[in-house]
Amino acid sequence: MSLASGPGPGWLLFSFGMGLVSGSKCPSNCQCQDEEVNCTGMQLTEYPIDIPLNTRRLSLKDNKITSLPAMYLGLLSDLVYLDCQNNRIREVMDYTFIGVFRLVYLDLSSNNLTSISPFSFSVLSNLVHLNIANNPHLSSLDKYTFANTSSLRYLDLRNTGLQTLDHGAFHHLVVLRTLYLSGNPWKCNCSFLDFSIYLIVSHLDHPDDQNATCVEPTELTGWPISQVGNPLRYMCITHLDHRDYIFLLLIGFGIFAAGTVAAWLTGVCAVLYQNTTRRLNEDEAEDEAGNKLEGTRRIFQSRTNWAQGRFPQLI
Repeated sequence: MSLASGPGPGWLLFSFGMGLVSGSKCPSNCQCQDEEVNCTGMQLTEYPIDIPLNTRRLSLKDNKITSLPAMYLGLLSDLVYLDCQNNRIREVMDYTFIGVFRLVYLDLSSNNLTSISPFSFSVLSNLVHLNIANNPHLSSLDKYTFANTSSLRYLDLRNTGLQTLDHGAFHHLVVLRTLYLSGNPWKCNCSFLDFSIYLIVSHLDHPDDQNATCVEPTELTGWPISQVGNPLRYMCITHLDHRDYIFLLLIGFGIFAAGTVAAWLTGVCAVLYQNTTRRLNEDEAEDEAGNKLEGTRRIFQSRTNWAQGRFPQLI
């Protein structure tokens, strides 16, 4: 193909590859030294795409970045340290960290996170430190959020707006040692029971233990969530409240009413069956009596005819 006819797919791919390789210079307004790039406080509104590909430490803190583009971030295959705190990142997608599988340290605190997709961190099997604190609109985490992050030892969930947690989310965190949970409006209802028991049996370090407290229900308001396991077990398993008694009363009344109706229907069916059987028996008896009477009449008639034939009547 001639150049005049326009670039073909191979040429476009080559150009794209050259553009990626060109990311070996230091981004403007950033400092680069010995595989470390520092873009702290540079008022960046977008992720800098010309970061050297051999970067191992990257600091983007104190900027105005709204997203992390997977296509460019994934090129940093040697990255082990990423600090994105105090930006405006809104969400983390499943593929965001698809190429940075060597990442050990990740800080996403003080952003505008409203959602973290399931399996977002699933490729980060070497991740040891994760901080997503101070994202007050996060509100919930999927039970697969930390799937495959089996090396995680430090997790900070302070001030994230979380109300409850599925204890299944911590199933893979076998080496987790430090967990921060304060500043969240924890609802310590029966759905919180399994997680509260996990906090007891896991023997984790809770540096903010006394500040991670329940806001609901009323009887547990102000209780540290690491101490509500036994009260919740009593309330949700062995204890019956007024709603449970009302429910049992309704169930008992329903069973009684159903039994009464069933007994009445059984009685009606029995009476109808008995009446039908009696009528059939009476009809059979009447038929049998009629048959006997008819037989007797025929015998009497035949005898009469025979007598008349042997002794003719005299005139």
